[in-house]
Amino acid sequence: MTDIFRSAPLTVLPEWIDYNGHLNMAYYSVLMDQGADQSYPLLGFGPDYRDRTGCTTYVAEFHICYVRELHEGDRVICTFQLIDFDAKRFHLFQELWHEDGWLAATGEALTLHVDQSGEMPKVAAMPEEIMTKLAAMKEAQKHLPLPERAGRKIGVPRK
Repeated sequence: MTDIFRSAPLTVLPEWIDYNGHLNMAYYSVLMDQGADQSYPLLGFGPDYRDRTGCTTYVAEFHICYVRELHEGDRVICTFQLIDFDAKRFHLFQELWHEDGWLAATGEALTLHVDQSGEMPKVAAMPEEIMTKLAAMKEAQKHLPLPERAGRKIGVPRK
């Protein structure tokens, strides 16, 4: 990994279109989730990891900026940039790029490493092998600037 992760092409499905004729807001998140799932093997996560360890990831917070409408049949790729991480969580930034080269949306997440093996799921430290892969991705992406939309707040500005 020497650059930002890019998913395989993802397609906007007909059942995701709302009564306004464009992609319903919820499905931008679905596309970003599918893109993240494609990046997870690079970090050691996924169904095999969950089955072997009883651990997985949960998104604690997710912010989407809708930049341009997507429509039925549009094809996008999803990027995955690791902003930061510690023993129990990681901060990532994603972009949905239309196949014609324009930005459709951005997403920013704080994701937790969760142990599901007990009675109640609980946030837990990631094993060394995952930490090593996160560190390698962070190192490989260190030349990338902090995305412009990362860390945005929502609100009604007052003068």
